[in-house]
Amino acid sequence: MAGSVFGKAFMISTFGESHGPAVGVTIDGCPAGVPVSIEDIQHQLTRRKPGQSAIVTQRKEADQVEILSGVFEGHTTGTPISLLVRNKDQKSKDYDHIKDKFRPSHADYTYTEKYGNRDYRGGGRSSARETVARVAAGAIAASLLSKFNITVNSWVSQVGSIALPEEHVDFSKIDSNIVRCPDAEIASTMIDYIKQIRKEGDTVGGLISCQIDGVPVGLGQPVFDKLHADLGKAMLSINAVKGFEYGSGFDCVAMRGSEHNDLFVKEGDSVITKTNYSGGVQGGISNGMPINFRVAFKPVATLMKDQSSIDKSGEQATVTGKGRHDPCVVPRAVPIVDAMAALVVADHLLRSQSDRVEQILS
Repeated sequence: MAGSVFGKAFMISTFGESHGPAVGVTIDGCPAGVPVSIEDIQHQLTRRKPGQSAIVTQRKEADQVEILSGVFEGHTTGTPISLLVRNKDQKSKDYDHIKDKFRPSHADYTYTEKYGNRDYRGGGRSSARETVARVAAGAIAASLLSKFNITVNSWVSQVGSIALPEEHVDFSKIDSNIVRCPDAEIASTMIDYIKQIRKEGDTVGGLISCQIDGVPVGLGQPVFDKLHADLGKAMLSINAVKGFEYGSGFDCVAMRGSEHNDLFVKEGDSVITKTNYSGGVQGGISNGMPINFRVAFKPVATLMKDQSSIDKSGEQATVTGKGRHDPCVVPRAVPIVDAMAALVVADHLLRSQSDRVEQILS
């Protein structure tokens, strides 16, 4: 299967299936000397793992990471890094009933048509279980970025129609509740709503916002590898993502140019803009302002109620909801967005080192 490699300078290749023995990732291109703490990787995996609260899937996985190569005495060695997480709590029999049926809005039908077969146990490679590998790799990318004082923060900003006003963002409170919305009152409303949706056997979508601070001017490789284009690709590669917008996003269509233009001003030794409708990226290149974007996640496709579909013979069939699934994916998707953002910025940071000849000579 092609398409499992991401990045050009800081490259990752993920492997594994939802109900296979393990999932993992190989990282190539990470410079030597990056500090690696297994506790930091584990922290991010714990934020993503199933069974962590009453509003997520109850599959029980410790998601304990194993470092197989590329790290010695707490630092990267410059050689390929291999990370492995073993699957422990698969219940493959929960999927026997859809062995020959296509679940609505899943990858069952498209995988079967493309490859002539599919792993129906939890979706196999199409399962969000694959994102374990991304989160593990993203933790190492974040460690590299920390050497340059670059930080990534993502949070749940909307569940269904319950939205968090943008001015109410305190990064220190992102993990203060199980929905990862940095406002206690709005978070409580979101949690109650997700619990209600779960009782009804249904699911609901949501929005994750992200801000990347400390990015220097000059990251991004026009024309086809613009920074925001790679961020968009990274986010749209995450399971259940249906939309990506950065800066002013779709709201820009209702604005005039005189409102939307970000005017440059000098602040000390730095050049900044009075506004940030550009979302920190202009011409596909970072301009030194915070990079901000939003990622829309659809309602989880597996419902705990019957749905009409067809089987592999093309006959009408009923798909019955069964197994352990998230009623809303966004609380566990926050560290995935963090990871993919860190991987993109790390990749472009390394690629930018050859933009000028003086950089190569220094």
